[in-house]
Amino acid sequence: MNGNLLNKQKTIFSCQQCGLQSPKWLGKCPDCGAWNALVEETVTVTKKGGRTVPLRSESSPVRLAEVSATDEDRLHSGIEEFDRVLGGGVVPGSFTLIGGDPGIGKSTLLLQAAGGWTKAGTVLYVTAEESTRQVKLRAGRLDVAAQDLYLLAETSLEGVLEQVRQLKPAFLVIDSIQTVFTAALESAPGSVSQVRECAGRLMHLAKGEGVPTFIVGHVTKDGSIAGPRMLEHMVDTVLYFEGDAGHPYRILRAVKNRFGSTNEIGVFEMKDVGLSEVPNPSELFLAERPEEAAGSIVVPAMEGTRPILVELQALVSGTAFGNPRRTAMGIDSNRVSLLVAVLEKKVGYALLNQDIFVNVAGGVRLNEPAVDLGVLAALASSHLNRAVPKRTVLFGEIGLAGEVRAVSRPELRVREAARLGFDRCILSAGNLKTLDSPTGIELIGVRSAEESLGYLFD
Repeated sequence: MNGNLLNKQKTIFSCQQCGLQSPKWLGKCPDCGAWNALVEETVTVTKKGGRTVPLRSESSPVRLAEVSATDEDRLHSGIEEFDRVLGGGVVPGSFTLIGGDPGIGKSTLLLQAAGGWTKAGTVLYVTAEESTRQVKLRAGRLDVAAQDLYLLAETSLEGVLEQVRQLKPAFLVIDSIQTVFTAALESAPGSVSQVRECAGRLMHLAKGEGVPTFIVGHVTKDGSIAGPRMLEHMVDTVLYFEGDAGHPYRILRAVKNRFGSTNEIGVFEMKDVGLSEVPNPSELFLAERPEEAAGSIVVPAMEGTRPILVELQALVSGTAFGNPRRTAMGIDSNRVSLLVAVLEKKVGYALLNQDIFVNVAGGVRLNEPAVDLGVLAALASSHLNRAVPKRTVLFGEIGLAGEVRAVSRPELRVREAARLGFDRCILSAGNLKTLDSPTGIELIGVRSAEESLGYLFD
């Protein structure tokens, strides 16, 4: 060993949730608060003569005006819903992370997409969790029989990179990043240091060679990507595959996308032959809506750049216990509690001793405040036991003073409602000023929650 090089092995404890490093074991991570998340790891510290070695960079500054701004052609998989979530297709050199619950369909989706990518070049599918025979059986069920699709059962990152240098694929899929490890680190596969190092080297491969790379990530019990939070910052696009075991529908959601719109969604249906696209999710989510039922409301929600009509259901009934229940599925429960308080204080409904249940039909999750007016109307409809006219939609944000505020993209919401045959839309008076009434639909602008309920029930 060179006398100027000092190699020293050091034992540290790393949090598997946030990546915090501690010199000793702790039962609770002081950074993210996770219990029993610190795992022992061995790292090698290298110093040269006790001094910092300066680094030389091969890159040089470039004027902003000299950088080429031409758009690159995107590569298509043949699955329109998948390509739309990515922003119109795959960008060469992009680095994409897909996460979701076990068995949700991540490997199925990527295998189906890989069959379409072979039209643009060779695809290397690295299966680090299954054998090539298992993947072959799934490919037969999905009717994927591309000649330029190569399978590699390998967990060593060095072995994967060697095969990439030899094959020179146009696409690379890693399934999954938690099972791939590098021999440069002594920690176990799936640890924070292994995930960080492997993802970093794959990112350099994607950017340096221009190879679009997709990695599959495991999720924790709360639904977030397992491993260090920095993993989501390193990649260009983060996709979450969502779904309920009781529904055959799956939603692919983009929570980060450097090449397209965030919060864009694609809707799929899981069948025996794999994932099938749902090109018109609004009709799907409203197909089984009960007619003339109290507590049922249709709201136009925006998912990225796409308007989707979904059904909101509310049930208000007297409680048999001292503390009434407040249960919400598919929507923020704190938002529901706020709207219940507005109904009590500003409208005068007695809901203090009522059990309240709110559900979004079809397993969809709504996160925008534009559905506030719909939730409010559904609660009032169930409480009064009076149905809202079935061809009426509502959208608008509710403030604490009971006012109805304007929301974004009203023209897209109204246009989608008119396309599906709705003839009346109740919205904020602020949005009404910016809209021209489309043919066949009546627009009613309201300024308060009490005024909107008056149009519905008086």
